[in-house]
Amino acid sequence: MDTKEDQNPKPEQVDVEDLDAPLEQAVTRGEEAATADADATEADVSEVVLDENQEKQDKEEEKQEEEKQPMTDGGDRPDSALSEKNGCVKVKLEYDEDEKFTGLNKEELMRVAGTPGWVRTRWALLILFWLGWLGMLGGAALLIVQAPRCRELPVTYWWNQGALYRVSSVQAFTQSGDIAGVRQKLDALNRMKFKGLVVGPVHVAPPDDAAALNFEEIAPEAGSLEQFKDLLLVAHRKSMSVVLDLTPNYLGSSGSWYSKASVTAVAEKLKSALVFWFGEGVDGVQLADAEYVAAAAPSVWDDIRTIVGNGTNERPTRRLLMVVSERRSAAGVSGALASTGADLLTSDVLLDGDAERRVRSVLELYAVHGPLRLAWNLGGRLRGHLASLVEADLVALYQVLLFTLPGTPVLEYGDEIGLTDDDTKFPKMIWDSPEEEGEELNGTLKDAPKRRASSRELVGRLSELRAKERSLLFGDLDVVANSSTSLAFVRSWDRNARFLAAFNWGPEEDGPSGPLGPPGALPPLAEVLVATGGVPEVGAHVNPAKLRLGAGQALLLKFPHAG
Repeated sequence: MDTKEDQNPKPEQVDVEDLDAPLEQAVTRGEEAATADADATEADVSEVVLDENQEKQDKEEEKQEEEKQPMTDGGDRPDSALSEKNGCVKVKLEYDEDEKFTGLNKEELMRVAGTPGWVRTRWALLILFWLGWLGMLGGAALLIVQAPRCRELPVTYWWNQGALYRVSSVQAFTQSGDIAGVRQKLDALNRMKFKGLVVGPVHVAPPDDAAALNFEEIAPEAGSLEQFKDLLLVAHRKSMSVVLDLTPNYLGSSGSWYSKASVTAVAEKLKSALVFWFGEGVDGVQLADAEYVAAAAPSVWDDIRTIVGNGTNERPTRRLLMVVSERRSAAGVSGALASTGADLLTSDVLLDGDAERRVRSVLELYAVHGPLRLAWNLGGRLRGHLASLVEADLVALYQVLLFTLPGTPVLEYGDEIGLTDDDTKFPKMIWDSPEEEGEELNGTLKDAPKRRASSRELVGRLSELRAKERSLLFGDLDVVANSSTSLAFVRSWDRNARFLAAFNWGPEEDGPSGPLGPPGALPPLAEVLVATGGVPEVGAHVNPAKLRLGAGQALLLKFPHAG
């Protein structure tokens, strides 16, 4: 059996030296470990510092590298559309933000503004401003006062703005021989820039039989009222006006108004007819020998003028009263214009005497009536065609003359191609169309289609020029040379282009004798617009003072206003 001492054994005795040895070893190992940790920490810190310094150095190098790069708007993008500008370098300027100038405050400004120096300066600047403003105002007023004023345009009507084309025989004008045929040729007339068409007479008027006269009925051989309405409609669409010839006894031999005893009765019948035709849309009326009606029945004639002058809601434009007279002298034509009060009057002035006499008559009429009431023609229903009244070589010359004189040119059908009368005053018109080929239409011109085409082209060019040039429409007329065989005059209006028209009626080459007007009236060079002889060429520039015209030649030159 164990004893109590055996159950609680005594602690074993330990030697102190044995304990010190392991303790010293442990301490030594701890110190070594601490030293190693300290060394490792110091190494880590050094590496961090080195890394931070290297990073700063790298950033500085990158920054310097960027500042050395050329400036571009596209950055480093490869797709930038803007190219680099060689030699351009970004420069960064350092400044001290504390040194910015903020200006004066309100109190400082008020103190400075009240000083005598600034007050005098402000007054001086204010006075200079108003003096400059008043000076500019005065200069502008002076320029306005001294500048040449534009000439006031005259009051014109549609018949002053282009040539008129007269179809005195609808039967001879086309193949169909009626008013419908006239309508079919409107395109050709429109291409030649005719402003108005004078048709007829086409009413029922048995020769020398006043009792059977019917102004309001169209003769069956001329067409029908429906054809005439269609003609009016198409012509108005093409901006062409239509004038109807209502001369009473156009087929008889006892006079246009039958006899003196019947003038008043016929004129009374005409009044109601005018109301009828104007209601249908006619733009004017032509009457032959109307001066005899004005003398025999003045009150009735006044009524006729009033009817013509009154517009309608459908056609508010002014209507034309056109009178045909056989008078040749300037005095006779002036008397007919005064007694009838006509808007236009055609006469035989251009058939009277030699060139000098014709020019004197033209100048007299121009001086009294101006360009707006005068109409120029050669021939007509009773006289025949232009080519039968003048020499064949002068047809183009007279065409130029008609379109350059101050007034409205009036052409008889066929005058644009030089149609001759032969055995009748109403020869068949030649259109050079396929259906007319091989027909014996006109002995003089049947084999000259090129010449007819050239003549049509000339008339079209002259008509277009006159329609758009103010100097030719209503400009002044100044004769610069005139003899028995030659003529030269200038047409001018205000500051618009001028036109010199020169003519030689003689059989030989000729030029204006003496100087063309006062010194400086004509320029050294002018452009050739029309040359009937083909020389000089159209578009060439010639010296007007040295003009030489061939036999039967006409020239039209253009030059600018000298001012």
